[in-house]
Amino acid sequence: MRYIIAILVFSLLAGCGGINKILKNKDPHYKLRMAEQYYAKKKYNYAQQIYEDVMPFFKAEKEFEDIYYKYAYTAYYQRDYMNAENLFKTYLEIFPNSARAEEIDYMRAYTFYLQSPKPELDQTNTIRAMNMMQIFINTHPGSTRIPEANAIIDEARKKLEIKDFKSAQLYFDIGQFKAAAVSFSNLLDAYPESESSDSYKLMEVRSYFRYAEMSVAGKKEERFSKVIEVANDFMDRFPESKLVKEIEVFINLSQNNLKTLINEQT
Repeated sequence: MRYIIAILVFSLLAGCGGINKILKNKDPHYKLRMAEQYYAKKKYNYAQQIYEDVMPFFKAEKEFEDIYYKYAYTAYYQRDYMNAENLFKTYLEIFPNSARAEEIDYMRAYTFYLQSPKPELDQTNTIRAMNMMQIFINTHPGSTRIPEANAIIDEARKKLEIKDFKSAQLYFDIGQFKAAAVSFSNLLDAYPESESSDSYKLMEVRSYFRYAEMSVAGKKEERFSKVIEVANDFMDRFPESKLVKEIEVFINLSQNNLKTLINEQT
């Protein structure tokens, strides 16, 4: 084990010594050749350092675009997606008419997608990925990457739906039933084509029912009437749903509660 560690340490030190020797060399063409070799061998950290060092020399040369292109990808391949996004953006600003513009435009949007976290966390990058992919589709209508862009938009939208659902469900679980009802209603409005749309509507009905149950006597009639209204809307929108029987239960319970309230008032 110690022998293996020693070899790794030696290799690391040798690599660092090699890169430092290259960087100290005064021949930019030699440095560029070495950067290309490191890039081809997928040693992106070393390639990145050398590309960065030689770019000022080649800035007015024909090689500059290819150098910057690979320099941007060294960040991407090292999973430094925030830096890669910025470099792709700068590439497009410097070379707006490049033959690679479509590719880089897509990759910039893709880096936002790769920075999208799990649904429970802040979804700023997910929203940016969706927006950037839509801009890509609009800007490059004939691109072969459009199916991929659409798939990413669908996946990102699903992630946002999951986040919104979990927020609505949390309101229900902690007993904030009015907030839950409003959240499930908003969820359905935001994702009307969702496979779970009837489930969201059921949860809206269930939330309003629990809210009515817990209300003071003077508010119960109004709130059980709201349950019936929302439940009837479910029946109109999802007449073939497997959840219809559950909705009918809430309608019957709400009607019985209203009858009891009316009898108590007479």
